[in-house]
Amino acid sequence: MAENITAGIGGQISINIDGRDLKVPFNMTILEAARANGIRIPTLCYHEDLCVSGSCRLCVVEIEGQRNLQASCAYPITQSIKVKTTSPRVRRARKNIIELLLGEHFGDCYTCKRNKNCELQSLAAEYGVTEYTFGKEEGPFFEILGDGPVVRDMNKCVRCYRCVRTCQTLQEVSALGKINRGDETYIGSFMDLPLLEGLCVACGQCINRCPTGALTEHDQTDEVWAAIDDPTKHVVIQTAPAPRAGIAEAFGIPAGSAVTKKMNSAIKMMGFDKVFDTNFTADLTIMEEGTELLLRLKAALVDGNKDVKLPQITSCSPGWVKFAEQVSPKLLDHISSCKSPQQMFGAVIKTYYAELAGIDPKDIVSVSLMPCTAKKFECERPEMCDSGYQDVDYALTSRELAKMIKEAGIDLMACPDSEFDDPVGLGSGAGIIFGATGGVMEAAIRTAYEIVTGREIPFENLEVKPVRGMDGIRSAELPITGAVEAWKFLEGATLKVMVAHGLANARKVLEQLAAGELSDYHFIEIMCCPGGCLGGGGQPIPTNPAIRKARAEAIYQEDRIMPIRKSHKNPVIDKIYKEFLTEGPCGHKSHKLLHTHYKKRGTQIV
Repeated sequence: MAENITAGIGGQISINIDGRDLKVPFNMTILEAARANGIRIPTLCYHEDLCVSGSCRLCVVEIEGQRNLQASCAYPITQSIKVKTTSPRVRRARKNIIELLLGEHFGDCYTCKRNKNCELQSLAAEYGVTEYTFGKEEGPFFEILGDGPVVRDMNKCVRCYRCVRTCQTLQEVSALGKINRGDETYIGSFMDLPLLEGLCVACGQCINRCPTGALTEHDQTDEVWAAIDDPTKHVVIQTAPAPRAGIAEAFGIPAGSAVTKKMNSAIKMMGFDKVFDTNFTADLTIMEEGTELLLRLKAALVDGNKDVKLPQITSCSPGWVKFAEQVSPKLLDHISSCKSPQQMFGAVIKTYYAELAGIDPKDIVSVSLMPCTAKKFECERPEMCDSGYQDVDYALTSRELAKMIKEAGIDLMACPDSEFDDPVGLGSGAGIIFGATGGVMEAAIRTAYEIVTGREIPFENLEVKPVRGMDGIRSAELPITGAVEAWKFLEGATLKVMVAHGLANARKVLEQLAAGELSDYHFIEIMCCPGGCLGGGGQPIPTNPAIRKARAEAIYQEDRIMPIRKSHKNPVIDKIYKEFLTEGPCGHKSHKLLHTHYKKRGTQIV
């Protein structure tokens, strides 16, 4: 008893798991204690990113002195106990649970997108389930719904409710929920409306946490193969920074392995005519967005324009933009008018590049490789056609490109290294770090500080550590001293910035902004997905905090070895402003091609 009282105020409790004597913190769950000590307990509804559900019961364990088996994910340790994780009773219970799930799970594994990467399939193999002990109902029972980037096949749903918890608690969007009760429960949208007609922002985070093939992205690989095989089409692809830090996982390579140049070779072997780097337009975004911020500051501080909206908020993340359009339309003027790097690249490809290459834009098929399912929604937005054509024709996720590489019979890791193609294949290290939360902010600071002061930022190795990390909301201050003549009005000012990732945190920022609590901030970066783009809904499955951290380090490592690490030092950026966007950043032509507007989709909630 004394031990338990001590533990209750921060001490440790002695427990025994499978014959091993252990000491664990008070209130830690049995599952956490087991995993912390290298003891595996299988799970299905449990996910490290989500609140505990305890609904599948697959993680049951036997506790000495207790009649019933207990779900280890939801059992807090508050006293000394003896636990068995693999007793005959436990094994039988788990096998029965898997058999019951399979009895309601309709679908052919061979034709499922999650074949060989399905948690239910793996568990069935692990527990030797080779027949349908409880029978198998005939189906399908539900219509497959492909309404937007997220495809729903509820015939494969095991009612783990990971998707619901992801949507409702991790992202605080609540586009998905439980419909009906008991054995008639299914996952659906409000009034069974198409997802995009409701609150869904197409972030795809539900896909990344679904253990089966019930949720997948809208696959566009057939359309891209058709374009590649059409001799009349010139097919180009831009590759974002996050996929190159994650795609190797789809080939069994550990998280954190960047394969940029091998991926370039694989893409060329597949038949793409050109492989470009989205980092180029990430640099272009910094020039446009940074100039927009400085112009807003000048209008507010020098001209006394009270209508200027500060802080300015980034616009790179289409899931975040749609979220803001839905829940806080009155605050849309705070968002930068810049298109995302994906859309800027599409506009450049069908104008500047088309002129340089002497190709009719109608014959160019512009493809993007993105970590994000919301990018599919973004390139279909009707306003994204300022080039006279749809700026980006197809947005492929990291998973889709991995599938195409495998279909082509290419061994990714055996590919030689190759560079990006000219003339828009050069990006800076600042562009690469866009893939991690805080990366856009850091890239902007590297450029804006140097433009305003004529000096490099006062951080070792150009790494702005205060805006890095995985905390949901982070703030930093940067004093401005020694401002050059053009920006003398900023002398002595302190640039206040904020970074947020994940829509639950975005909602908090919007609430603070609406309440007037952020009036002294100047610039805010918001990314829709946990971890930023590297945790995007189109990245390889699975995802968890350790995987996202490894991907972030891969991105930062690529930045460290880049010869150019600031956007304004990219010579191709200088060239496009001299040859094409001749009025400079935020000029008339760049506004037409590289900037956009937003749509009020809802009433003010925040």
